[in-house]
Amino acid sequence: MQNAKCRMQYARRRLAVLLMLLTIAAAVAPAAAFAQPPQGSPQEEFVPVKDLPQQEQLPAAPLLVSAYAFVWVALLVYVWMVWRRLLKVEREMRDLAGRINQPGR
Repeated sequence: MQNAKCRMQYARRRLAVLLMLLTIAAAVAPAAAFAQPPQGSPQEEFVPVKDLPQQEQLPAAPLLVSAYAFVWVALLVYVWMVWRRLLKVEREMRDLAGRINQPGR
């Protein structure tokens, strides 16, 4: 029974991590599309960003939002995992205290 429960918890964790990675990939994919190099001729010298055509400028907002989203999602997943582990440890401590206090042992 305990082995099946552990397997189920492990499967849930793997599913949660997979969903988190898919969410991050979906959030970062549009930003990665903006980061593609231009298909024209190679650049010969330095060109300031203000002199570049609008379609060749890389907007920073999608990258910044993606980075913040990744950090917040990672932080929330970490806090959730720690919270779940803490509940498990507290439950095990109550069970152990109950076993210690049982008469006849």
